[in-house]
Amino acid sequence: MVKIITYSLLLIMGMLVSQVVDLPPLQPHLTNFTMVCLSYIMMEVGLEFVLDKKNLSSYATDYMVAMVAAALPWLLCSMYFYYVVGTELGEALLVGRFAAPTSAGVLFAMLAAAGLGTTWLFKKARILAIFDDLDTIILMIPLQMMFVGLRKEAVGLIVLIALSIYLAYRYLHQWKLPLNSRWLLLYSILVVGFCQLVENTIHVQFEVLLPAFVLGAIIYNPHDPKHPERYRHEHAYIEPQREPARYIDYTIKNSFMFLVGCTIPKLQPHVIDKAPYLILMHVLLLTILSNIGKLFPTFCYRKEATLRERFALSVAMFPRGEVGAGVLLVALEFNLHEHSIALAGMSLALNLVLTGFFVLAVLKLNEPYRKHESL
Repeated sequence: MVKIITYSLLLIMGMLVSQVVDLPPLQPHLTNFTMVCLSYIMMEVGLEFVLDKKNLSSYATDYMVAMVAAALPWLLCSMYFYYVVGTELGEALLVGRFAAPTSAGVLFAMLAAAGLGTTWLFKKARILAIFDDLDTIILMIPLQMMFVGLRKEAVGLIVLIALSIYLAYRYLHQWKLPLNSRWLLLYSILVVGFCQLVENTIHVQFEVLLPAFVLGAIIYNPHDPKHPERYRHEHAYIEPQREPARYIDYTIKNSFMFLVGCTIPKLQPHVIDKAPYLILMHVLLLTILSNIGKLFPTFCYRKEATLRERFALSVAMFPRGEVGAGVLLVALEFNLHEHSIALAGMSLALNLVLTGFFVLAVLKLNEPYRKHESL
């Protein structure tokens, strides 16, 4: 509970800093630090990723669920921008994409802090959030093409994504590399450097989320997965480490929460002052629509979980963060209408503020099943 409150406060502090401090000159450095922290968290997720290669067809369902759960918020918010706000269709489709991705880094850190790392909910959310963000990254390619035209570099990005997925599948937990918090931090820095090299070479954004997850997935994990109850407040396969390493872990995750808050675009006063009550209504409705779209998993997995667990899974998909903010940063590059960007940014900010409440709701909904597992 203390970690959840701490993470929530750090998110809010970062958002406040983004509005009162002139961060654009520092944005490249802040982005690099944020991506290093995200890479670290995603490698932890990759380390505990388990794939049943004899039953790959089961993951097709997960991908379809994740795809619909990402598409519904996007379409609902895009249509709201188009029909209600009056945004042009192409711009509405691009800006509305901010509502699609679940924040994998925020979600996994929060759920692990809540002690849900060994539950069905966490394992399913891990798969859905990764597919969710992968779908967002892929769909951003044609959306950007609407503004800059067909680019051969985009084909290179698709090849990189396909190669990454192949490596995770082919070498799942086979590379015996050094493994502790210090090494994960070093690997995170290398992943960010690799992604920047790709961006400078083929001039397209290659988000760290996928390569970091893949690296974690191919690293051999020596920790005992047979006794996850001992590590209930950690990820399932990562043993509690000695104090210095644990301080590194806490510092990285706390910093990530603060830095995600700092990624919120600065809201322009002249846009907000035009009609504050109308803007508040738009922000509330956009936030509600984006989360309604995330309720789709509630209607799936009926043979695997109860209605309560499935609803908890849907609520767990509500948090938005680094990828959604990244979509807005991409949109800013195309000189889109600042009114749309401001509404999207405020909706993203509101969703971030509510992240702690979402996780507490998930914890409450999943409480009976945690008690059952502990028996």
